[in-house]
Amino acid sequence: MLTINVAVLLAVIVFFRLRRRTEARSRNDEKMTVVIVLALGILIAPTPAGQGVLHVLEELASGVTQASR
Repeated sequence: MLTINVAVLLAVIVFFRLRRRTEARSRNDEKMTVVIVLALGILIAPTPAGQGVLHVLEELASGVTQASR
């Protein structure tokens, strides 16, 4: 039986949706893309990859905060 990871499927959908030209998108199409990206973020967040991205963003924010002092 073939198993499809939902996060990978959503990533592929986001990739193809974002390849389209901006002028060709309707407002509803843009809203749907935002919903799909949010769902992808929720699925990725608890994974080790998501935790790694969180750690990198924390380090970046810390560096920016210290640089502004």
